Amino acid sequence: MDLHLTPRKFKARTTFFGPAPFDIDLPVTQTQALVFNSPHSGRYYPERLLRLSRLDAIDLRRSEDFYVDLLFEDAATAGAPLLKATYPRVYIDLNREPYELDPTMFYDRLPPYAKSDSDRVYSGYGSIPRVVAYDMDIYKSKLRFTKEQSRIENIHKPYHRALRDLLAKTRSMFGWAALIDCHSMPSSRSMSMLSLGRCIKAEEKDGNPNPDFVLGDRYGHSCGPELSDLIEETLTRQGYSVLRNNPYAGGYCTKHYGKPGDNIHAIQIEINRSLYMDEVNLEPKVPAFERLTADMSDLVGELTGLNLGQARPLAAE
Repeated sequence: MDLHLTPRKFKARTTFFGPAPFDIDLPVTQTQALVFNSPHSGRYYPERLLRLSRLDAIDLRRSEDFYVDLLFEDAATAGAPLLKATYPRVYIDLNREPYELDPTMFYDRLPPYAKSDSDRVYSGYGSIPRVVAYDMDIYKSKLRFTKEQSRIENIHKPYHRALRDLLAKTRSMFGWAALIDCHSMPSSRSMSMLSLGRCIKAEEKDGNPNPDFVLGDRYGHSCGPELSDLIEETLTRQGYSVLRNNPYAGGYCTKHYGKPGDNIHAIQIEINRSLYMDEVNLEPKVPAFERLTADMSDLVGELTGLNLGQARPLAAE
């Protein structure tokens, strides 16, 4: 099996409202039943967002999964597609239901099918987020939903059509598919509590440090245990600390697409940002970034021998 293919990049057409919602790094020949997804690493910040926001460009980036798409850029070389968001999470969150919205953000009414009663919406993290971090409101004033709905129709929905298509084609080719949903997390709770670009200082003992990696498999319900076990074993062997489902059990992508009974598995990988970047200045750390990229390439390689075609889900909760 040739794992050293030269990947080709597929870019969806530019649309009338701006850049296309996603890029896909496709292998010349797909040789793996894996689909990698980076929904929060988009780095195109529309001018209109900057005009509407009370925050500057740096503070708007605080919720971005910095450079995660680059950490997994060897996926296509290993024979698996990598889907990458163009627009940032602060503009449209692709790891939420499309109409998971906070009605207090808008002058006009939301459609009756909008979901406004989730904990994520209450916290300000709907599909159109209200905040970047705990006390960082994004907008100067309320928005008009009839105008902002285009974020859902022109970015969120096309992105997920592309993801569904990749998973369906992969399952058709191999009899099964596994979604590897790639994210990053702050090193501690104190690092996520940012106030207008200034890090709130906290004693180290009160920082609630996160592990190096958190694997979210919806407590075993979104994928066969072989997938979670192999990822954890590989990361542990590489010297990293790993937790499962605490504090992140997987978001919309993991829950929505992970259906082991239908031979589509999904797992969320959260990477501690302190492993590879300066969390205050938002810059990668060299050579730590290169070392982590190499480790993620090795992880992708370990996954290539997996076969989940006969895996079965746990009993429903």
